[in-house]
Amino acid sequence: MRYFLILIVFILTISCKNETKSAVFSNYFTYKTNDPFEAAGVKMIPIKTPIGEFKVWTKRFGNNPKIKILLLHGGPAMTHEYMECFETFFQREQFEFYEYDQLGSYYSDQPTDSILWTIDRFVDEVEQVRKAIGGNKDNFYVLGNSWGGILAMEYALKHQQNLKGLIVANMVASAPEYGKYADEVLAKQMKPETLSEIRALEAKKDFSNPRYMELLIPNFYNQHLCRLKEWPDGLKRASKHVNSEIYTLMQGPSEFGISGRLAKWDIKQRLHELKIPTLMIGAKYDTMDPKAMEEQSKLVQRGQYLYCPNGSHLAMWDDQKIFMNGVIKFIHEVDENVF
Repeated sequence: MRYFLILIVFILTISCKNETKSAVFSNYFTYKTNDPFEAAGVKMIPIKTPIGEFKVWTKRFGNNPKIKILLLHGGPAMTHEYMECFETFFQREQFEFYEYDQLGSYYSDQPTDSILWTIDRFVDEVEQVRKAIGGNKDNFYVLGNSWGGILAMEYALKHQQNLKGLIVANMVASAPEYGKYADEVLAKQMKPETLSEIRALEAKKDFSNPRYMELLIPNFYNQHLCRLKEWPDGLKRASKHVNSEIYTLMQGPSEFGISGRLAKWDIKQRLHELKIPTLMIGAKYDTMDPKAMEEQSKLVQRGQYLYCPNGSHLAMWDDQKIFMNGVIKFIHEVDENVF
């Protein structure tokens, strides 16, 4: 009889646990909206700008009022598609997170007035998205990669009172330092004849010449942007969908240095203003100096550094285990107030 009672208690305990897990799992996929239909989490969020109202594309995953993460893609004017790798990892952790195409990118409205393509205007856009998804100081995290890292840092400097955590992946806080590293370190890793031909095309501003990318892709992009032998489908789609007009205006013609509106951008001396938990991510083969990323983690008031020894600019892909484990650990630590 005694053993029978123990068995019943055990079964009931397991059953309760399974029901609890099942309920949590079910709630994770329950989004309370006023829409008359399910749209797989996709929502076009209205954004007010100096020249009128437009809409930006977002896609929500999960329901977790404690953790809401907004992913900021690079470019400018790339797309969320190359960040789809977060879907598996973040859903396993039951994080609520949002893929998002910034204004001008492929899935969002694409106005043509160049007055819109400024850092301040993009920062204001992120703030409007935050309000729309219900992010606040108790649950809102921003994760930005490349140009998204610039946007993330600038957003934090203006609105850190609305943030719980900041993650800057593969972006230094100084565009001049970015350019210097490209010239003095990465360029010297190329064969002299290859570099000479690239520089000759740049001197003539012959960026539309197919030969320019024929040289850069194998000798720079495959070495420092994404080192996987075959690029992921999401990255291929994002590359096809880039808004080259906005990208060139702000970044310049390629990832090999920076020469657009962002060329003189530098907020390194302001990093000490950041009080929120911040994770800086660098990678051995990155277009950004990993030592500079480590330095940035020490310049903010509550910083951590994550190094990806096999990664490049998209370490989320080519050093995925280190990258994702480090990001997830950071988010849990911040959520649990142990950081």
